[in-house]
Amino acid sequence: MRLSAKSRYAVSALLHLAIHNPVGAVPLAEVSDCQGISMSYVDQIFWRLRRAGLVKGTPGPGGGYRLGRPPEGISIGEVITLMDGEGLPRRLGSDLDEAVWTTLSQRIGAFLDGITLADFAARPDIREALDRQYSGRKWRCDVCGALSSRRGQSLAGAP
Repeated sequence: MRLSAKSRYAVSALLHLAIHNPVGAVPLAEVSDCQGISMSYVDQIFWRLRRAGLVKGTPGPGGGYRLGRPPEGISIGEVITLMDGEGLPRRLGSDLDEAVWTTLSQRIGAFLDGITLADFAARPDIREALDRQYSGRKWRCDVCGALSSRRGQSLAGAP
């Protein structure tokens, strides 16, 4: 199964917000830098996420974006559907092809709908990946290792 770059980047960006959820809003520039996504692409992604209510913006100094719902309430399937649409074209070919791929699509969708941002944020292998990703930087966020303007804020309760 192939996912579009937009859906993969949207999941990564939302996961970044989920990890930082306990400490406040995240500037889009941080998401761009930490996830290696161009700022213009981040803007496009967040425009769509904001319209869907998955993120909320906070204007002004110290502002940025937070999740629009708790990370337990945002599924990976919802994000992929938002970014890529429903997936399969209306007609796939033969009746057999349509029956097979419709069933497969439904099962994949159900599987992805059962995985939330919170599920990923709590995984030790995700934390280890963040440590590797941000090693060698001068100053690292205590949550994800990113360069951050939130230095010194309490991180109690962070997953």
